[in-house]
Parts: sequence; structure tokens; C-alpha cells
Amino acid sequence: MYDWPFRFSAPDPSPAAAGPDPDTGAPPGNRRAFLVVVDASEECEAAIRFAALRARKTRGVVILLSVSSVPDFHHWMFVGSLMKEEQRLQAEERLSHFSALVEALSGEKPEIIIRDGDAQEELLRVLDSDQRLSVLVLAASGGPDGPGPLISALTGKHADRLRLPVTIVPGTLTPEQLDTLT
Repeated sequence: MYDWPFRFSAPDPSPAAAGPDPDTGAPPGNRRAFLVVVDASEECEAAIRFAALRARKTRGVVILLSVSSVPDFHHWMFVGSLMKEEQRLQAEERLSHFSALVEALSGEKPEIIIRDGDAQEELLRVLDSDQRLSVLVLAASGGPDGPGPLISALTGKHADRLRLPVTIVPGTLTPEQLDTLT
């Protein structure tokens, strides 16, 4: 098991192989980093696909963030521990699946960040602490409840805390449509 917060970084490619960023001319160590929040939503795959395809075209890297909520079971600690372990296992399965997708689409393994806590707060902490990030990619739900809690928070009450652009991908786009757009 992992010590949370957990951070796994894929090995950096050699600078000679990476070359400068084609869009910015930046040296290889300053590659564009696309951050995607991984969750159990149906639209999550659209954001991951978009980020992986953009990373491939710009020689960037994808960073996957997974946040598990911490259950509050003070009276039933055993039940809370089981729920937390189950959430971790589910997060690891999702990350394994999406890591393989990112690698297949971008040609490079993603970096993975795993945290416990509130998704909005942990996302904001990562955005504040990781200066390599250049784009946050989120997918909007096509459902009647709106675009989703992260998008609503980041375009509303937390908009002043953003220091980088946010790309919102419609979660209803097909893989073929995403391939065309990127």
C-alpha cells in the first residue's frame, strides 16, 4: 500500500530525445504539464483522452490526480478503515486503467498523484504547489445537475485561486470527436 499523499513520477526521458517544446521553444525540462483529476465519473475519460492527445502533440506530460474522500467514522473505526481501503483500491484500479490509456495515446507514462481529503481542496493544493503545471483539464458532465462540482467551484468561488488556464472538455464528446479536435 501507499503512504498518502502518494506521488509517483514516471522516469524523465533523456533531454536529447525530448527536444525543445514545439510551441514555446522551452528546454525539455520545462515541458507543458496537463493535470487531470481522475474520478469515477463517466466524463473523466474525455478529459484524460484530450490531455493525452494534447501532450503527444506538444511533447508535454500528463499528470493524473486522484483524491479519495476520507470517511468520518469515529465510532466505527473498523468500518471507516475498510471503506478507506476500498476507496484506495478503486482509485488504484482507475489510475491503472487510465495510465495505460495515457501511455497508449501520448507514448509516455503519466505522473500520478494520490491524495486523501476533499477533492476541491486537494486540487487547489496541487495547483498551488506544483509550478510545472500549465493546463488543468476537466470534463463537464452532460447531465441535468450541471457541469460537475469541480468545474462549478473553479469557475465560481475559487476562480481567484487559479494561476493557470482550465480547459473544459464536454464529457459527451466521442473518442473520434476528441481525436479530431486535438
